[in-house]
Amino acid sequence: MTSQEINNKFYKFAYNFLVENTPSEITEEIIKSYLVISEPETNCKNLNDIYRRMLFSAQNRQMSRNVIGGKIGNIENLGKVLNDFDPKFVIKMYSNKEDVLLKDIINKFDLAGKIRIESKSLWPQYCKTILSTASFLSQFKDIKDFLGWVNSFYTDKKSMAVLPLLISTELFGFQFALACDFLKELGFVNYGKPDVHIKDILSAYGFISVKASDYSVLKTMIDISHDANVSCYNFDKVLWLIGSGKFYLNPEFGNNGFIGRMKDEFIKLRTKFENEIF
Repeated sequence: MTSQEINNKFYKFAYNFLVENTPSEITEEIIKSYLVISEPETNCKNLNDIYRRMLFSAQNRQMSRNVIGGKIGNIENLGKVLNDFDPKFVIKMYSNKEDVLLKDIINKFDLAGKIRIESKSLWPQYCKTILSTASFLSQFKDIKDFLGWVNSFYTDKKSMAVLPLLISTELFGFQFALACDFLKELGFVNYGKPDVHIKDILSAYGFISVKASDYSVLKTMIDISHDANVSCYNFDKVLWLIGSGKFYLNPEFGNNGFIGRMKDEFIKLRTKFENEIF
């Protein structure tokens, strides 16, 4: 088999595994509903929407989601302090004043004594991300200007992986994988997030090295999805659902949507996969 044929075969192998190993109530139609997302223009109407989505992705670093969003009920609630996620307002009120921003958040949500405020703790670090993201977005006139900038990279396969690298360089605490997460959840479906589940699976099947950079993992994800004739978003979700076992849109299944991780079981099938391609 050619590398393109192997990539195509691997996607189908993973997809069929997911369909066959989920509980019977999780139909193939339900699985397919996780593999698509609407276009960026549908997901966001203005820069405030972009700002909110970026801050949502930024909280997904390590345990930040529980500490950040969990403490205030939901990232959406930050809009009460950030003037409905207005980046220009945030710059005007808090530029170089992350300590003031943190105090306002603490007062707004009655978090005194409930969060750590040392400079290297999650909330102070997240406040730096809030400000650097606002500063970044303030460079754009409107959402059309922002989407045009993204599309200048998105239309060229060679430069696609450069965009999240640029975003991660400009924004404090916004690592490469988080930039990928933001872009794919915004609706740029040819991006995927090189998270731990996906890296574990791809390295176990020999598509990447164990120590591969997130940049090279993304390029591999783009190549495999292209050869399988599906979006990178689609490919990402198939492996992520296998790895995480979290059907987050369907809390009626399992334990609030968690049906159990299937990653180890899938990795054990590498020999079977190799027998099918060689």
